[in-house]
Amino acid sequence: MTGPRRRSVSSPTSCASTATKLPTSLSAATKRRLYENRTPELQLVNPDLNDEKFERAQAVKDGADRLLAPDAVKKDFMAHARLTDALYSAVKPDPVAVEFATRCGTLRALADYIRNLTEPPDISQVMQGIQELLDQSIGAEPFKIGDRERVAGTQGIDLSKINFEVLAKKFENKKPTNSDLERLKAAVKAQLERMVRLNRTRADYLAKFEALIEAYNSGSRNIEEIFKDLIALAGVLTEEQERHVREHLREEELTIFDILTRPGPKLSTEEREEVKKVARQLLERLNALLVLGWRQKIQSRARVRLAIEDTLDEGLPRAYTKELFAKKSEVLFEHVYEAYVGEGVSAYSNAA
Repeated sequence: MTGPRRRSVSSPTSCASTATKLPTSLSAATKRRLYENRTPELQLVNPDLNDEKFERAQAVKDGADRLLAPDAVKKDFMAHARLTDALYSAVKPDPVAVEFATRCGTLRALADYIRNLTEPPDISQVMQGIQELLDQSIGAEPFKIGDRERVAGTQGIDLSKINFEVLAKKFENKKPTNSDLERLKAAVKAQLERMVRLNRTRADYLAKFEALIEAYNSGSRNIEEIFKDLIALAGVLTEEQERHVREHLREEELTIFDILTRPGPKLSTEEREEVKKVARQLLERLNALLVLGWRQKIQSRARVRLAIEDTLDEGLPRAYTKELFAKKSEVLFEHVYEAYVGEGVSAYSNAA
């Protein structure tokens, strides 16, 4: 007696090839059911659903663009979106929540897209991968949404990789959209905040940026003007970002040099070199003193303060008066206290 016969199974390849020969006269509803109920082996591709997905993504983009400006409209919408999301979450799992799922989902998608443009550190969480790239005009190389910052709060958008000439040329005969402006604002703001965090003497750049945005929000500048102004500011920031190379200093040495010279006495070229030497020597001396927990111990803080005063007293040129010496010593101590945790951990540890 023979055993039961095995049911013949078609290979995935043959199934797939059969699937591709489905009659084109099938209705849209039938094709949708075939797609949704497919087996993993078939992997049917439905161009209609793909088109629908990207149409939804485009609709979200267009809707968000209308909500981005002025800032008052954007803030008002984001506040309402947060409230709606909280209320919707509170209603679930009550079945009545299903009635509002589509509308609440739409509001969340719009809010997520806006956060994508205005909050770069959260960029990897936005839109669930629908939009794979930021606008390629704002970068010599595409910036992928999947790219995470290596250390939260320390890695900004590198403006040196942005080709501003190409960006400016693209918008010579084209009006930038609100989305274009938000992307540029977000890139400049992220880099500015990082640069100021490393070197507080750069605060003037941040003040200029905020003044430009305020002028735009008040209506004294239109979108084309603010866009050009931000491109110009970004170019200046790129030069500032690379200044430590021209000064032959590391970033943290440049910060000390800037604290000692901004504002400072008028210095000759030779005196500027003396101040640079002081910056290098001070960091070398502090390395042995900045142990873990130094900020919590009175004696450790006193040793750091004394090292700063001794180094400045020994190396600064005569152009520094007694009053200026005291002021610079205090500002430098505050900088070291804020920027250096100890044991090699500082604001500059992951800044490269």
